[in-house]
Amino acid sequence: MSNHPGKILRAKLEERRGLLVPGAANALSARIIEDLGFEAIYITGAGVTNMFLGIPDLGFISLPEIAQHTGAIRDAVSLPLIVDADTGFGNALNVQHTVRVLERAGANAIQLEDQVMPKRCGHFAGKDIVATDEMVGKIKAAVDARINGDFLIVARTDARAKDGFEPAIERAQRFIEAGADVTFVEAPESKEEIAEIAKRLSVPQVINMVIGGKTPVMDLSELKAMNYGMVLYANAALQGAITGMQAALNELKATGRLDENSTSVTNFGERQRLVQKPLFDKLEKKYAAK
Repeated sequence: MSNHPGKILRAKLEERRGLLVPGAANALSARIIEDLGFEAIYITGAGVTNMFLGIPDLGFISLPEIAQHTGAIRDAVSLPLIVDADTGFGNALNVQHTVRVLERAGANAIQLEDQVMPKRCGHFAGKDIVATDEMVGKIKAAVDARINGDFLIVARTDARAKDGFEPAIERAQRFIEAGADVTFVEAPESKEEIAEIAKRLSVPQVINMVIGGKTPVMDLSELKAMNYGMVLYANAALQGAITGMQAALNELKATGRLDENSTSVTNFGERQRLVQKPLFDKLEKKYAAK
């Protein structure tokens, strides 16, 4: 089991070297992340909501939908997968079901957050949170539900926005006592707060670099020096894809054509490589009737 993705992920986070983790909204973006040499993938609830449904991150994605995306991404890549499970889709009993479903689907870690339902993006206004004891019960339920001991429970608090920095730290400490393997204080608003989070909490920490969000974007070297376990760019790939789609389609609209000389599109061969067309050609030959 030494090469199990969950065990590998746990070891990498314990190194506290700022493991750089991009988010994937679908299997192709996950394949690109793996192809570029990253070490883990975050399946982003916001990204799936935006890409799959074309609507904002306001709690619209269901457990079956995120499980379907997790299974498709697990089939596409071998890297450890951290899955955004929002609030666990209900109470502590729902959390147990969520853990079992996502572990079967191929997740190696899930992120649970302490917002009320329906949740909203951590960098939106108007968030509200459940009582600390309720979230503690959810974390304990998640710990009890996992089959593999290396399936990680990442406990996120959104208390910074509602109650302030110190209450957010206190909540995260309670989450650790409840059994969370990793904690995640969402949306700190200064470099000083970012430094304090990693200094004061005993388990590996996640810092979320949201492009255009409330948290100041910092260099990876700075976050490594602070001993963060994970540096998350949950929707960098999605925002890059939007820019790329707009560029290609603007060129098409302006010129009336696109070909492989265009700098705004990937060439046909690269597209087929990324979806493993050569592998399927070999398999087709292997299983063809003699």
